[in-house]
Amino acid sequence: MTLQQLYLVLLVGGAVLLASIAAARLANRIGLPSLLLFLAVGVVLGEDVLGVQFDDAQVAQALGTGALGVILVDGGLTTRWSDVRRLLLPAGILATAGVAVSVVVTAAGAHLLLGVDWQLALLLGAIVSSTDAAAVFAVLRALPLPRKVTGLLEAESGFNDAPTIILVLVFSTAVGLPGPTFLISSLLYQLAVGAAIGLVLAWLGAAALRRFALPAAGLYPLATVGYGISAFAAAGAVGASGIIAAYLAGVVLGNSSLPHRAATRSFAEGAGWLAQIGLFVMLGLLVNPRELPSAVVPAIAVGLVLLLVARPASVVACLVPFRVPWREQAFISWAGLRGAVPIVLATFPIVAGVGGSRYLLDIVFVLVVIFTLVQGPSLPLAARLLRLTRPGTLQEVQVESAPLDVLDADLLTVSIPPGSRLHGVTVFELRLPKPTVVTLVVRNGTTLVPDPATVLRAGDELLLITTPQVRHAAEGRLRAVGRRGKLARWFGESGEPEPSGETPAA
Repeated sequence: MTLQQLYLVLLVGGAVLLASIAAARLANRIGLPSLLLFLAVGVVLGEDVLGVQFDDAQVAQALGTGALGVILVDGGLTTRWSDVRRLLLPAGILATAGVAVSVVVTAAGAHLLLGVDWQLALLLGAIVSSTDAAAVFAVLRALPLPRKVTGLLEAESGFNDAPTIILVLVFSTAVGLPGPTFLISSLLYQLAVGAAIGLVLAWLGAAALRRFALPAAGLYPLATVGYGISAFAAAGAVGASGIIAAYLAGVVLGNSSLPHRAATRSFAEGAGWLAQIGLFVMLGLLVNPRELPSAVVPAIAVGLVLLLVARPASVVACLVPFRVPWREQAFISWAGLRGAVPIVLATFPIVAGVGGSRYLLDIVFVLVVIFTLVQGPSLPLAARLLRLTRPGTLQEVQVESAPLDVLDADLLTVSIPPGSRLHGVTVFELRLPKPTVVTLVVRNGTTLVPDPATVLRAGDELLLITTPQVRHAAEGRLRAVGRRGKLARWFGESGEPEPSGETPAA
């Protein structure tokens, strides 16, 4: 490649990136999931419109799997452990047994309605049975839902990729239907080894980042995301689930009180957006628009079976034993969003040379587009109709830290969100553990050095100095006052995350 060609490639890549960012802004304004417009950018770039040719399913599979790893690391880093720790068992069952129920019901529907053979029917059922982490993270976190609902859906989307990948690989290569022993042993190996690798590497990474100070603040986000990607790659290298490893590594690292957490979250979010944009644009390039009209009716038929029969059956079968309220079950059934994962999985049988697999790709692509258009914009309405929205939920106080090695101290930054009960509290009434001190207040773009009588306001940014020994207590006191006011101790508020994952009412 010449230097001139490199400049041209970078120019086109930058233009596509900026166009995709503009599409994300447009999608947000009109209430559509951004993945649809990213796919549209890829279709417009394709050979039927602007002439860019891309039909290498093997490259798409490799790049798509890598992008999913980045997205899962980002999702894990921004997942609160307090929201998912009590939901691991139901989420795990929904991601395994629930997937099995969904695959069987959807495959039966595809076999009866489309007349395809059982191999293609099972492939189609396995491909579309996985909820998409990118879609779930992007859509649900914008809704004021109970945290246990959001946490369950997020954990499920982080866990269910591994079982569906196993099923897709098995149905793509097996001559006959595999025995249950083979499936169960493969599933257990993928999940157990992938989880172990993710947890171990994340624990080692968190210990190293807490112990050793790095020469620049910008290296902390790189190192944190690097540990997550290393877990993804290490698990994949030994034939285990890199997806599980990446998600769990992200959860551990994101909940380890590491330095510069805000910068790390921002970096991971940017990396996740870049991976989503690249992934969806590439998948849009992969399909041939001229062949899509013939897949519309089959996609609608299979999608209706999935949405109205298979998904509710799997949710009810898995969550009834946990006494999940029916309103939450109904929302979880409707919120099983599909996105990039099914389209990436549709490339596996193409690479394996399964007959009719290109037709499956078209069906899956159309199904994702149509049902994302139906489900995504309707989720706020569904949440309101089921009385699950919590518009008055308080935002948590966000506390960040940076190490001050020479002083053996930590620098904390606190943002007071609207509605927080820190509003109106004086610095003295915070009663922070000694030797913690509020050193600076930034208010409306101006700075002031507070005294004990300074009254805090919503929108203030606070700068505090504390020591590692009392930092946890200081953060807990700030959260406690933010939730219940200056008399938080009288209400028994400690500032620790609520066991149920719910934020107390104001």
